[in-house]
Parts: sequence; C-alpha cells; structure tokens
Amino acid sequence: MKPRNSQKKTPVTLLALGIGMALAGAAAAQDAGTAATELDAVTVTGYRASVEKALDIKRGEAGVVDAIVAEDIGKFPDLNLAESLQRIPGVVIARDAGEGRSISVRGLGPEFTRVRINGMEALATVGSGDQTGGSNRGRGFDFNVFASDLFSQLIVRKTASADVEEGSLGATVDLNTARPFDYDGFTFAASGQASYNDMAQKADPRVAALISNTWADGTFGALMSVAYSERQVIEEGSNTGRWANGTSNGGFNAASPYTEALSADTYHPRFPRYVQMEHQQKRLGVTGSLQWKPSDATDISLDALYSKIDAVRDENYIEAISFSRSGTGKPQTIVRDGEVRNNALVYGVFDNVDIRSENRHDEWSTDYKQLSLNAKHRFSDDFTLSGKIGTSRSRHENPVQTTIIMDKFDVDGFSYDYRGNMNRPVLNYGIDPTDPNGWTLAEIRLRPQYVDNDFDTGQIDFNWNLSPGFRLKGGVLAKDYSFKTVELRRAAEGTVPTFADGSKIVPGDLTQDASLKGFSGYPSNWVVPDLNAIANLFDIYSNDGMFAVAPRLNNTRSVKEQDRGAYLMGEFSTELGSIPLSGNFGVRYVRTKQESTGSAMINNVPTDTTVSRTYDDTLPSFNLVAEITPDFLVRLGAAKVMTRPGLGSLTPGVTVAVAGGARTVSGGNPDLDPIRATNVDLGFEWYFNEGAMVGLGLFYKDIESFIQTAKEIRPYSTSGLPASLLDGTGASVTDDFTFSIPLNTPGGDLKGLEANYVQPFTFLPGKWSNLGLQLNYTWVDSKIQYLNSTGTPVMKNDLTGLSRSSWNATLFYEGDKFAGRVSATNRDDYLTQAPGAEAGFNVDGVHGVTGTTVIDASLRYKISDQVELSLEAINLTNEGYDEWVQSPTTGQLPLYYTETGRQYLLGFRYKF
Repeated sequence: MKPRNSQKKTPVTLLALGIGMALAGAAAAQDAGTAATELDAVTVTGYRASVEKALDIKRGEAGVVDAIVAEDIGKFPDLNLAESLQRIPGVVIARDAGEGRSISVRGLGPEFTRVRINGMEALATVGSGDQTGGSNRGRGFDFNVFASDLFSQLIVRKTASADVEEGSLGATVDLNTARPFDYDGFTFAASGQASYNDMAQKADPRVAALISNTWADGTFGALMSVAYSERQVIEEGSNTGRWANGTSNGGFNAASPYTEALSADTYHPRFPRYVQMEHQQKRLGVTGSLQWKPSDATDISLDALYSKIDAVRDENYIEAISFSRSGTGKPQTIVRDGEVRNNALVYGVFDNVDIRSENRHDEWSTDYKQLSLNAKHRFSDDFTLSGKIGTSRSRHENPVQTTIIMDKFDVDGFSYDYRGNMNRPVLNYGIDPTDPNGWTLAEIRLRPQYVDNDFDTGQIDFNWNLSPGFRLKGGVLAKDYSFKTVELRRAAEGTVPTFADGSKIVPGDLTQDASLKGFSGYPSNWVVPDLNAIANLFDIYSNDGMFAVAPRLNNTRSVKEQDRGAYLMGEFSTELGSIPLSGNFGVRYVRTKQESTGSAMINNVPTDTTVSRTYDDTLPSFNLVAEITPDFLVRLGAAKVMTRPGLGSLTPGVTVAVAGGARTVSGGNPDLDPIRATNVDLGFEWYFNEGAMVGLGLFYKDIESFIQTAKEIRPYSTSGLPASLLDGTGASVTDDFTFSIPLNTPGGDLKGLEANYVQPFTFLPGKWSNLGLQLNYTWVDSKIQYLNSTGTPVMKNDLTGLSRSSWNATLFYEGDKFAGRVSATNRDDYLTQAPGAEAGFNVDGVHGVTGTTVIDASLRYKISDQVELSLEAINLTNEGYDEWVQSPTTGQLPLYYTETGRQYLLGFRYKF
C-alpha cells in the first residue's frame, strides 16, 4: 500500500545530510596546512564511542542482541527511549502527540514485547486521546513515562535463552540505569535545554543532572540522577469518524434532489470535522543507587527509580453530527449536490444538518516507582551465587476526562469536499462558526479512569564453571503481577441542566474561541463551550444527582498472576576443527496461576465474578555462535516462546442473556491459552574493522495461535465460567449457548530479514575520517487468518502493527570540537484493525496507517573539556499521522490525520 499525498522530502533530506558533510569540511579546512601527527593511540569519544560500545555488546552475546549505549554520562543519543530504540534493526515505534510511545519488534506489536528495568519485568502505562488508544489497559509498555537521561543502556534481546524470563514473542528489552562503580571516583554532569515547537510556538525547559562518588578505597559508592522536562505541543488536523453507509440513498432523505448516485453501498464520513488539540506535559525522573563491594568476591547494590508524568490535554472539534445518526437523525438530511468516487460520497452539499461543537479536557498522571536489591557473591573461582528482590508500581490516574457538547440544529448549506486533498478537506458549516449565539447544550460527559500495574519479584541464580569449556547456570524466579482498572462514567450523559432563563441555549459568555494555528482549514476559527465556566456553574464534579458517576462494567476489572519458574542452562565453548564454537542450550519451566475478576451482566443485573486457572509452559532454547574467522560470526538460534493473553481479553466480565430459546454469552474469556510460537534465527556478522560491521539476519516464527473474537455454539459447561451466572435464567450448564468471546484461533507464519551496516570512515584523510555511517533495513512478512463478527474466516492479512519494510540511516561526524548527526527513520504502512469496523468494510476492509519517514538532526560544539553546546531538531519534515480505511470497492478513505510540527532544542552541558 502506498501513502497518499506523499510529499517529496529529497531537498530537506539532502540539506539535513549536508550538515554533517559541511561540519566535516569546515573542520578539515580549519586544519588545512597543518602537518599530520602520528598518534600511538586514538581515544574514541561521543556518538562514535556509543556505536562501538553497542557493537561490543552485540558481538559478545550468544543470541541476537542489539544495544543503544549512552555517549557519556547522562548523555543518551535521543530525547525519548522509544525514539532511540527505533534506530535498532527491526524496531519501529508508534507516536502519541508527536512523541514516541510504544514499539513493535519484527512486526510484533507492544503486547508481544517484555520490558525489564534493571533486570526486573516492569509495565508503565499512560493515557491519551480516544483516537490513539486512550488509557493503556494492556501489556504494552509506554516508553514516554521516562526521560532518556535516566538510562545508560538499552538492550534488545531478539532471541530467547533459558536465563531470560518468558513472556515475549518479539523481544525482551532491558533498560539499565547507571551505578556508581560505572564511573571513576567523583563525577558530576548537568545539562539544560530550551525546547521550541514551531506549531505551538512555545519554548519549554529540559534539565538533567547526575552526581556520583565512591569512598573507602572504592568499596562503597552512591549515585543520583534527576531529569525534568516540560513539553507543549499543538496537534491539528481532520477526522472523518470512520465511513458509513445506509439503506437506499445512503440513508439520507429520500426526497433529496441528488439521488441517482446514492445507494446502500454509498459511503460517507460519519462526522467530518477539524481537530485541534493542545498537549501540556511535565515529566520528572529520579534514580538512585548504592553499591557496596566489601571484597572482590562480593557486590551488593540497591537501585531506586521514580518517574512521574503529568499531562493536561484540551481537544476542540467542530463537526456535522447528523451523518453518524439513524432514526430521526440522518434520514432528515437532504443531499442537494454531490460527487461519488469509488462508492464514496467525497463531496456533498446538504440541508437539515445538525452541527456540533465539542470541548474535551483531560488531566492525567502516571507515577512509576521501583526498588530493587541485588547481591552477588563468588564462593570460589568456579561458583557464584546471585539474587535479587524488588518491587515496581505504576499508577495511572485520569481523574478528569470531561467533554461538553453544544449543537445547532437543521442547518442548511453545510458542505464537505475531500476531492482536492483527502487529509485537508474543505468544510463549510453553513453558519458563522464564530457566532456564540443560538447553540444548545447537548451533552456533558464525565469519564474518569484509573489503571494500576504492580510487580513483586524474587530471583536466585547460580553460575558454576564445571570445566574450562563448560559452565552451568540455573535459577528460580517468583513473580507476582497484578492489574486493576476502573472506568467511571456519568450514566445520564444526554441529560443536561437548564440555564438561568430556563432554556438549554448556551449564553454567549459561556463560550470561547478555538483556532487552528498551523493546519489550513475552513473554518480556521470556531466557538466551543467554555468548559471551566460551565463546569463551575453546574458543579459537574459534585458526583451528585444528574452528575453522579458509576463504574462502567466492561472497563472495571482486574487480573492477578503468580508466575513460578525455574531454568537450567549450559554455556559452552569448543572447537569444530579449526572453528571455535560457543553458545548456550537450556530449558525454562514456568507455571502461571491466573485470577481474573470482572462484572458480568446476568439478565441486565451486574454480578461480580472471579475465574481462576493454572497453566504451564516448558520452553527449550538453543543459541550457537561459530567464529568462521576471528571477525566473521555465524549465529543460529531456536526456541519455544510464549506471550500471555491480552489483559482486555481475560476479563470474565461477560453478559449472559437468556430470552426464550436464545442463549448468548458475550465478553471476555479467562480461559484463553497463551500465544505460543517456535522461533528460529540465522545470522551472519562480519566485523571488518574497529567499530565497523556488516550483518544479515534471517528469522522465522511459527505462531501456533492468535486471539480473536468469534462466535461459537457449545455447552455452557465448557466455558470455565461459574454456574452461578445462570441463576434465575432458567438455563442449565448443559445447554448450548452462542459464545461471542475471544478465542484462540489459528495463527500463522512470520518471516523476515534484517540487514545492518556500521562504518566509521577512518580510511578517509584528515578530519574526514571523523565521519561515520549507520544503515539498517528490515523486511517482515506474515499472514494471519482473520474472522468477522460471526466467526467466519474473511481474509488473510498482515498482523496489525506490522510494517513490511523499515529502515534507518544515520550519518555522524565526531571531531575534537564539532560533532553532528543526521538520522532518517522509515517504516512502511501498517494495519491497525482487520477486518474493518464499518458496515460493508468488515468483510474485506481494513484500517491502517500510512508509513512515515522522520528526519532528526543534532549539532554539538565543545567549548572545553567541561562545557558543550548543542542544537537539535526533531521531525524536520513535519511528518504527520495518517490513518485510513481501505476496501477493494472504495480504495483508501481518510480516517484521521494530524500534524504536531517540528521540535528544536538549544542546550548546554557541563561535566566535571
């Protein structure tokens, strides 16, 4: 699938890439005429040192591993952890409000990736607008909780080994913070930046500092780091609210003058609108570490991590709401004129249209806390025992999620036009949208929500060197995980109070203006309800009377898991003829005890229910490295892996209904099995120079099952649900029920390749030798059998979130004074839903997102060994987010398009 309205980026790309060449040329010219000096040793610093350290980690591992390493103390290569990880082959990211939020690895989405912080599994989640998923209630990790300044190393483990805990089909990502023994004695570093967004036209601060020292002859050390940032972003664009069809004439008034081209197969936008959102974000992070090494044989460390992100989000919309209605809504609308292309009404002029103006306000925060104690003691030269115990807590709170809506009814002359640019429609609302008079208060929505994720972990491992060529490792792990979410919702959202004059007409002084700042549209200004003024007037947060909120059953649920595992693994090194071989083989066993709780609807009566189950997995793994030559390695890996089912699928919060002979069960399925797969990897790596390599990796995953919602008729007794849910219905557990719940459905194969090339240009003369290049490319292919709402197989297509191809390119220059870097990151189109949600699209339609190419640049100038200035730019081409729906009959139609602008950062850094 090709992106629509793609823009040529060649001139900007060449300009950005030219920065590095220009710096190199300037540095070379500066030294022109100076005699070259022979050096006995070269000290590699900056970004090039980061690249070399990452290659050292990759080369030394038995499995397929990639890494990102901080250039220096508190000096991570990117501002955001997800945006750093996207530089790794096979890793692509999804953004929220222009900032990296989650990752997919080798075509597998965030729920298939496990994240560990300082060696312990963790899960941090945040909130967002409805279009980008809302509050995260799944197993996917939200990386924007943390500032990148807090971490010194990211490691992505793409193959499994027995000593790494289970739970990943895609990768295990290790995030590591610094410890005092990482540095030599007293160390202090601090940085400050001013960040400017060209769409918001506002500057924000970003500061970080690290202090570390050791005492008592280097046997005791302490470290603390802190990072604080603020961020203001304007996100603007357009939204169709999906596309819908209807009965004859597309569901519009049968007396419409324009009827000849309209039919039940004619699609139209459900609520064509402009989108204007303002994000304000504050993020604070703190790490602390104490390390004690009383002897060479003993090492004890206590690590703490705290992060808090606070966000305020305001969203303004103006839309034609009639198109999403049925009954007395859309059938009143008259189509005066229009144009149909590929069964889509892409242009129309209408009468009797209801216009809606919305103001939504969100306040949310996430607190993340982690504390871990690690100890290691070497009892002899051959035997070491280590252990860790720790806890982590993620608390996401969205206490304010309020939307106030006002309408104008039966407007004549409304029109929309998608013919020129599908992402930038021309909308004419048939009224003066800035006139505050005559609007009716239509809805007040209150939807606060909360998500908690907790981990408690204990682990003991041994490392026993049995012979010069063989080492035995083993250990046990106990991990308790709990998830809880609550969504509250105002039951009477459509019931609104009256104003002082006894009407529901909004007084003009209770409105305010909204305006597009960087996105071209008509109207660029419109009036919205003054949310704060109306909230104060009616005391809507009183939780009283018509403003009382109550739990929404399908999003009030919990899951508890107790994981008990053990592993045994052998590490070997030997020779096959003249070829050194090394690697590991082992097996991991884990038993999962799961308890899911939710509210079930039994004949419209909510009933709390809890379902427990236990399952186990035996997961063998094998990794081999053959040194064909000292610099040419061949890797082979194979493993059984598993990912536990999504949290939203596990809730027993079902609806059981018995009406006459109809017996139905719909909701979650706590009896789901994990998604299991067999992985095979083959890799070739040639380290042809210092800090240089070229590699090719092939991977194959046989995914045994997938999880989809389908309908199935079977006895109630086979469901795993308690018989008490049938009390009062007259049905028995032996009766057949139609189940509409998530099921383990057939999976499919996933295969692909990764190509990687890293080269410092040390062979070039003079300062040109400070240039370097990183390139990687990934191709992934997968076909999953998708089902429609009745459980019928309807299509084979890519996994959601899978980009067939992706690539990264970074040109860097590292001189004595000047340093520069330009990076381009590309991912292909990917699906977000299959089959589509729209009537008529659910057989052969899909939702997807257009691929992106994001270009970032960084310049640094070292004033002295202690002080450095920097200038950075993010998303130089203002790449937008473009989501669409597609079917063979309509082609691609727009769903949601927004832009967030370019980000510039000017800063300094001091190191002592």
